[in-house]
Amino acid sequence: MDNIAESIQNALSIDGTIGAAIGDWGTGFSLGQASVNSNAFSELKLEQAIALNSEVIKAKNKARDGLQITSPIEDILITLKDQYHLIRICELMEGVFFYLVMDREKANLGLARMKLRQIEQSLRM
Repeated sequence: MDNIAESIQNALSIDGTIGAAIGDWGTGFSLGQASVNSNAFSELKLEQAIALNSEVIKAKNKARDGLQITSPIEDILITLKDQYHLIRICELMEGVFFYLVMDREKANLGLARMKLRQIEQSLRM
């Protein structure tokens, strides 16, 4: 895979990011993952999160289809007491998504979304 590791490292550099991964929501498989601190959010947890959040994407797409909404999903935000979990659906690659885990006190969601969109533009597989 061309620059998956580079894209994940770039995503990790976004302020407040604890872990980053790229996954295939069709299969639930992780294409790559990394974390800043293994205690905060381990790579094993990231791999599990890719599988589980693939189901979130499928459910949201099913709801979107049921409501006859034709606009594609850009991202899904899950807000926890101390973390943000941002799921970014890749526009350029069918079935691929970014997953970021961010420290809520340190992250800037608007900036994270912008930077993740830029990283996505350079992703090659």
